Amino acid sequence: MAVHSFFLGCLAHASYLVTDERSKTAAVIDPQRDVDEYFAKAKELGVEIKHVLLTHFHADFISGHLEIRARSGATIHLGTAAGPAEYDHNGIKDGDTIEFGDVRIVAMETPGHTPEGISYVLHDLAADAAKPQAVFTGDTLFVGDVGRPDLLASFGMTADELATMLYHSLHDKLLQLPDDTVVYPAHGAGSLCGKSLGTERSTTIGLQKANNCSVKPMPVADFIARVTADQPRAPKYFGHDAVLNRKNRGVLEVAVQKGTQPLSAEQFLEHRAKGAQVIDTRESDDFARGSVKDALHVPLSGSFATWSGAMLDLERPVLVLAEAGKEEEAVVRLGRIGIDSVIGYLDGGMPTLADHEDSVQSSGTINVDELAERLDRGEDLFVLDVRSPTEFENGHIDGAHHLSLIELPERIAEVPANREVYVICRTGARSSTAISMLMAAGLQQLSNVRGGMSRFAEHTSPTTS
Repeated sequence: MAVHSFFLGCLAHASYLVTDERSKTAAVIDPQRDVDEYFAKAKELGVEIKHVLLTHFHADFISGHLEIRARSGATIHLGTAAGPAEYDHNGIKDGDTIEFGDVRIVAMETPGHTPEGISYVLHDLAADAAKPQAVFTGDTLFVGDVGRPDLLASFGMTADELATMLYHSLHDKLLQLPDDTVVYPAHGAGSLCGKSLGTERSTTIGLQKANNCSVKPMPVADFIARVTADQPRAPKYFGHDAVLNRKNRGVLEVAVQKGTQPLSAEQFLEHRAKGAQVIDTRESDDFARGSVKDALHVPLSGSFATWSGAMLDLERPVLVLAEAGKEEEAVVRLGRIGIDSVIGYLDGGMPTLADHEDSVQSSGTINVDELAERLDRGEDLFVLDVRSPTEFENGHIDGAHHLSLIELPERIAEVPANREVYVICRTGARSSTAISMLMAAGLQQLSNVRGGMSRFAEHTSPTTS
């Protein structure tokens, strides 16, 4: 028996392939939607994927269970508390087992992050049938934190009710496993499914008892207060994905085929005129030099899926503007979060719009050194910091106005339209996204601070006043 881990950095998502050499069988836990790497690994090891297990209906990505079943005929396993799903599956409950060769997987219902949350306890029958080797905890228990209970609170349960369930799932079940049981969570540092996730890919029950403050013994009321406070705001696509993971939706391959259709400038602009939204996935400097009017800018090199899902209209068709050769990557990464509405990309990129000046926009940029020099001279500049509240509190430019990017759509009116606005984030990516949104709202005097606060901090010490 062996466990093979996979980590998708842009979504901080972990998934796993459990293989058994004796039966030449494998199971995938919490797969991402593009599933080639699981099949490549299975082929390398000479095993066949016959099972795919979900710990819950994930909110931050579309699971690849249907893609795996379409390719291999694998059985999909869900907790019975998951309620109705539109596709055939095997409903499992506390104590149910999935067994192949030397592998035994025992279901452990662990609701709290979501009502249907389930963990899978792994036994190696060849080593010790009675002793758990590992547990796949989904988003119930992370390295250094626990799952947030508020994401599905609008689906009929309160965050406090889910937090109470989470407390008992942890203390009455998961923490009762042997201390040396390996913990494989579904997310790592960078995920919005928890507050303080560690960078390690795995841990043990004992290490979490010792080092994870969220699982220390405490009254239920204290635990509820801890896990419901100060959670980052979830992007709007989270609810969309949680619902979509229940549905018998189309597979990613079909969405990619549709989304990678090359469009001439005329075709591209015609779709735009009919209501399609444009997403510019190039680097920030490329966007500043020239982009399609009213395009949303989210660079592929940043947290592309998260910010695309947060800012795109999930009901409208999408057109992609990408660096040559990056079109399919953009479409796949949108598909990972359930945005299957891409209808094509601008073939030839921005040069093809040379004769369509009325459809082109540009914005300004400023280097960190120049901004710092002007501030040092006492110039009254409107600096807009679009980082998260925690980032801002940990250090910012004296006098900067704070408005986190995720709040920008409903608070654009707070940004002055009658003066130059210098927009800053950590690196220059989120600030460029903010500028694209401000331009779509009609603002024009906008400059992206190239390099962001990471460079500004090198130039001078930001204040926290």
